[in-house]
Amino acid sequence: MCEPELLLLLLPSILSLILILILTKRKPSRLNLPPGNMGWPFLGETIGYLRPYSATSIGEFMEQHISRYGKIYKSNLFGEPTIVSADAGLNKFILQNEGRLFECSYPRSIGGILGKWSMLVLVGDMHRDMRIISLNFLSHARLRTHLLREVEKHTLLVLSSWKENSPFSAQDEAKKFTFNLMAKHIMSLDPGKSETELLKKEYVTFMKGVVSAPLNFPGTAYRKALKSRSTILKFIEVKMEERILKMEDRGDLEENDLLGWVLKHSDLSTEQILDLILSLLFAGHETSSVAIALAIYFLQGCPNALQQLREEHEGIARAKKQSGETELNWNDYKKMEFTQCVISETLRLGNVVRFLHRKAIKDVTYEGYDIPCGWKVLPVIAAVHLDSSLFDQPQLFNPWRWQIHNGTRGSSSTCPTSNHFVPFGGGPRLCAGSELARLEMAVFIHYLVINYHWELADMDQAYAFPFVDFPKGLPIRVQNHSFT
Repeated sequence: MCEPELLLLLLPSILSLILILILTKRKPSRLNLPPGNMGWPFLGETIGYLRPYSATSIGEFMEQHISRYGKIYKSNLFGEPTIVSADAGLNKFILQNEGRLFECSYPRSIGGILGKWSMLVLVGDMHRDMRIISLNFLSHARLRTHLLREVEKHTLLVLSSWKENSPFSAQDEAKKFTFNLMAKHIMSLDPGKSETELLKKEYVTFMKGVVSAPLNFPGTAYRKALKSRSTILKFIEVKMEERILKMEDRGDLEENDLLGWVLKHSDLSTEQILDLILSLLFAGHETSSVAIALAIYFLQGCPNALQQLREEHEGIARAKKQSGETELNWNDYKKMEFTQCVISETLRLGNVVRFLHRKAIKDVTYEGYDIPCGWKVLPVIAAVHLDSSLFDQPQLFNPWRWQIHNGTRGSSSTCPTSNHFVPFGGGPRLCAGSELARLEMAVFIHYLVINYHWELADMDQAYAFPFVDFPKGLPIRVQNHSFT
């Protein structure tokens, strides 16, 4: 057989070998993904993940998955491949690498209803700039001189309306308190005025849509919320125009509220200001009100904590009375040490924010597991706060675990540390209003315990939907309390 014929005979084999070598070379290396279940096509495991459960637990879905796959597992949630983390180390790693390896990535429906300039969905430099604006307005000096007085005023306004032995919703009262405070703080709206009540009505409709399924059809909560969002933004824009006219007339602009401060000290566009105001109204109202309701619920079930709390606040109140002072000051607030333990324990056990939405922006490897670029990552804060290897008897409401003994917190080897306790998130996206939230809770608790005893008027408990809510509104009945 001549050489050309031999080459022609071997040509198919040579071509096949070359093709195999090319395909082998191009074949991607096998990813070492965490174990898990991707669920149904399109839906994944989202329905099971969002099924309501007790807010003081992580729910049956998470418990089963952690038991089967470990604290880090893969799933398909919110229509995307996802790495779910109930691991304290990975959660910390995610928060610390915000902007480098991971970025905020909420479902598109959230951005559609809160706005593309909302602090919740912004990333990078724009989020940093918006956050700086919020931090400047929520400065330590402003908390001490202005916001403390406002928090006290709005607390007393709500509590003074309570009637003995007449059941009412503690959750609704907490929401009334935080909404009035934020409306005053953001736009100088006075409680009870017609425009404030109109805004509140639209906001309630808006909130129902935020926490509903994102079905944009006539009659759905989401569609109604989009309509309310438009009404709220028009309201804010009218307020903006009124402020600008005042500035032109007087040559200066009042800045006692956030709207005035932003108009004077920032170069944000109208659209950006509108979304900023709406997102801060949402963040400042919803989370703080739920936390206050949780504190009321936990305290009625823990008489020893309530007694120690009452002793602390009655001591502060007696000192105020003896000195002839009526208003709380920053020194009074700093004396509320056990109160801060109660607040921390409420946030740990109740977990107002259950999990965060993040996305890998680079291929990441953690503890031998691969997290591919573009995959969603869900650090589950609640799972860490309720982890028995980190917190002793995590399902127990125990404020004393936060007390300092001989320079260390708690009294057991599983005492909590700041590394594991992240109710306000962490890293560059740490909640700008965290100190205001603690101040609100402390002042509300102060006047609650020195003025009232309370009990549940009907059985109720907090559920995660995944947003935390009391199905019956936490009905309570109060009796007046006086101290000597």
